[in-house]
Amino acid sequence: MTSFFCPLASGSKGNSILISTPHTKILIDAGLSVKQLKSRLHELQVSLEDIDAVVITHEHVDHIRALEVLCKQTSIPILANSDTARAICAQISVMPKFKIFATGEAFVYNDLTFHPFTIQHDTIDPVAFTVAMEGTKLGICTDLGCVTSLVKVHLRDCHCLYLESNHEPSMVYASARPMVYKQRVLGKQGHLSNQSCAELLKELYHEHMKKVYLAHLSQECNHPQVALNFSTQALASYSHQVEIALAYQERVSAPFYF
Repeated sequence: MTSFFCPLASGSKGNSILISTPHTKILIDAGLSVKQLKSRLHELQVSLEDIDAVVITHEHVDHIRALEVLCKQTSIPILANSDTARAICAQISVMPKFKIFATGEAFVYNDLTFHPFTIQHDTIDPVAFTVAMEGTKLGICTDLGCVTSLVKVHLRDCHCLYLESNHEPSMVYASARPMVYKQRVLGKQGHLSNQSCAELLKELYHEHMKKVYLAHLSQECNHPQVALNFSTQALASYSHQVEIALAYQERVSAPFYF
């Protein structure tokens, strides 16, 4: 059986990723409605009942929207760090079946090895992940305002990257959004710009990198082609071609098979 990584939705309206192997099917975040989750999983010939666990990066609603209904209707395990688990409990009316991991410590779930690491975002203990299995390393890193040395260390040697390319600063400044929004997005606990994403990608490049998803694009303060241009140009001088794709908000993205 084939293993794959597939963004189900990416952006401020909701985020969720499916990782599927012959032994495990895991969601990273569940920021869609349960109805939408079921629909998008169905496109991949996966049912919600097939999902073994949901792993949570942080407690913003666009990452946990489905949890209350999921936890009322099923006993699916929810994997989160302790601070994020407490923050989730303050937002929903049901107690999830939590499995707690420690930020900075690797853990194994069936055939997947997760390594959660700290990122800078305006939540209590936000994390990004690397996920390793079958000789493949995936890097999942969105919702961060700046790239730290820790981010660079953890994302080394990934075969597939899911990186935030949220906004173009000039478009943020030009938007009709209030100043408090602009300051949040552009701040060190906000979101990563196209240029910052491209610079990180250039540092992380290696000859075994196969695919990059540009994720969490702002619909108001970015343009898909602008984001693609930044990252494509960052890797243009390398002879090894890396596929650069968009992770879509309104539909399932093309899977990465491994």
